[in-house]
Amino acid sequence: MIKPVVALVGRPNVGKSTLFNRLSGEQLAIVDDVPGTTRDRLLSQCEWNGVQFDIIDTGGIDPSSSSKDPLSIGSADYIQQIKAQAQLAVREADVVLFLVDAGSGITPADHEVADMLRRNQRKVDGDLKPPILLVANKADNAKTRLGVTQFYELGIGEPYPISAQHGTGTGDLLDALVAAFPIVEQSEEDDSVKIAIVGKPNVGKSSLLNRLVGEERVIVSPIAGTTRDAIDTAIEYEGVPITLIDTAGMRRRGRIEPGVEKYSVLRAMRAIERCEVALMVVDATAGMSAQDAHIAGFILEAWKSTVVVVNKWDAIQKDTYTAEQFTEVIRRDLNFLPYVPILYVSALTGQRVDQVLPMALRVQEERLARLTTGQLNRLIQRAQDLHAPTSRTGRALRIYYGTQVRSDPPTFMMYCNDPKLAHFTYIRFLENTIRKEYPFLGTPIRIVLKPRR
Repeated sequence: MIKPVVALVGRPNVGKSTLFNRLSGEQLAIVDDVPGTTRDRLLSQCEWNGVQFDIIDTGGIDPSSSSKDPLSIGSADYIQQIKAQAQLAVREADVVLFLVDAGSGITPADHEVADMLRRNQRKVDGDLKPPILLVANKADNAKTRLGVTQFYELGIGEPYPISAQHGTGTGDLLDALVAAFPIVEQSEEDDSVKIAIVGKPNVGKSSLLNRLVGEERVIVSPIAGTTRDAIDTAIEYEGVPITLIDTAGMRRRGRIEPGVEKYSVLRAMRAIERCEVALMVVDATAGMSAQDAHIAGFILEAWKSTVVVVNKWDAIQKDTYTAEQFTEVIRRDLNFLPYVPILYVSALTGQRVDQVLPMALRVQEERLARLTTGQLNRLIQRAQDLHAPTSRTGRALRIYYGTQVRSDPPTFMMYCNDPKLAHFTYIRFLENTIRKEYPFLGTPIRIVLKPRR
């Protein structure tokens, strides 16, 4: 069954992301002293006393949308969008944690956030839903903890003094949080297909995710670098549970700025590692670049399946041969990934976006495919009959038999007389022989040679 959902909301720089990391047990959200670091909703799974729940970190709600001095210094261009994202998170939540800063006391922004939360509550069976727990963060000493009584003025209820940075008071908060949950059955282990959307900055990754989901789940802006966290979005497509992971744009290493952007790129790399299929988005208007090839290399190093999605296809002038010529360029630049499918789409107009998820799921099926030992050995014998390995130092490589030892990705163990005799070109020849019979579309295959005892 569906797990309870908890939303963290509050004005900028009250420690929402620090508490999110504390509860999730990982450094998933970027934490920085600059207000407005978090922009999109960020989701993680948590557990307390055997109760599992999902927690959503949101960007700081900034009431100064028309002010020349916004609170969200790091996200001044996105104030209204961040507010809309936070309101959507509140509507989806079963419980809301409203964070305030115990050290700085009540501010006008806290009052405005409290009013927004009350407006988004609704009466269900006589009770206001979702329930709101007031969390006075940064209560790092006895004097500050005693001063949290001032937050009764917000009309939300009893404040819970905590220190998200040091973990003080979080146990009592979690006890109250779990007690506020609706009674639900615990869900089974997440078995959704993980699909990461990766690429350079401003190629349309977030626009593609919003188009796939069918609503504005993540902030879209022409400003490169808008997305900073790797954001999980759970959907279901034709009965198949899918987790879409939107990631930050990956620039060349020399152009990555220290601080927030550095950690954003690291999170994008981690998203590649935990996905099964990567949608590598390429900007049709800019064409292929060396950085696109680098990103494809990262995906291959992680042994993940790939679909190349050429976005903004509506924005270029085309003739009969445009797609064919673009495909030739991609195949040339990604010659180490000859097996990947290529889709030409427009996230803006929706052109061919309906082909993306079916292709990703097809590639995932190929990733899980298995060959019988008989099928594999017939292919090995055929390869050696067609092209015997060249002799080195008077000895020739001889492969006796092979078997598929795992899938995800498909991995083949081949037993031979001496693995040192194998040249990488012959390993590539073996792979091509297998793919002629069983393409393993979009999926790398791993061949391991082992000496026969």
